[in-house]
Amino acid sequence: MSSQPLYRRVADVLRNEINAKAFPPGARLPSERDLCDRFDASRNTVRAGLNVLVAEGLISASQGLGYEVRSHEVFNLNASRFENLTFPQNGDAYNTDVTHAGRRPHQEFRVEMQPAPAIVAEQLRVSEGATTVLRFCHRYVDGVPWSTQATSYPMWLVEKAPRLADPGDIEEGTTRYLAGLGVEQVGYFDDISTRMPTPDEARLLQAGAGVPVLVWVRTGYSEDKPIRCTITTFRGDLNHMNYEIGNIAAREAGE
Repeated sequence: MSSQPLYRRVADVLRNEINAKAFPPGARLPSERDLCDRFDASRNTVRAGLNVLVAEGLISASQGLGYEVRSHEVFNLNASRFENLTFPQNGDAYNTDVTHAGRRPHQEFRVEMQPAPAIVAEQLRVSEGATTVLRFCHRYVDGVPWSTQATSYPMWLVEKAPRLADPGDIEEGTTRYLAGLGVEQVGYFDDISTRMPTPDEARLLQAGAGVPVLVWVRTGYSEDKPIRCTITTFRGDLNHMNYEIGNIAAREAGE
């Protein structure tokens, strides 16, 4: 006889059935009463098993409506092509990638002067608390929250590129705008990590319980100094990131 707690077996069986599409995205699971009969378990045991799947982000619970399998339409982002000025663009890099994928972009902006927090100050090589311009985007794909993006620029750069402080969108994208002024981003350094969201991040991204976030910090450089620090926070269940490094013609030939 298995030593595994019964609630864990409930979670494992239902997880396997969800992964096998026995319960596809958007489908409702059987009621707690039906699951009690199926697993010969108490309601508390079944509920504990269901809560495991809620914490994993596989299902969501609605008051009076039971449990529903979450929809996960993942967006694939090629991070090495993102912001590539030689790549044909439809507006900025975000709009380009989303529209090329046949999906619908939407973003909301705010722009403000802000003291540089420690992580931004370190990347931009300015004093902690020094004034920077923050351009914050709340981004959506097909109306679903996709990411938040917070890009900080040092004040010396804003003096050269005043549109950075404008409250609206820079239609061609800031990287292309800066290149047009002779401030070319010649390289970037990426730092990628995962963690659980803060309450504010969970609210903005509408992330369910147990859904982590992917945090992508990209620092862009001109020939001699950093020009911006971008912190993008993605919902972990709706995003997949990849890179291309070196010559991958052999991979493309095999597709």
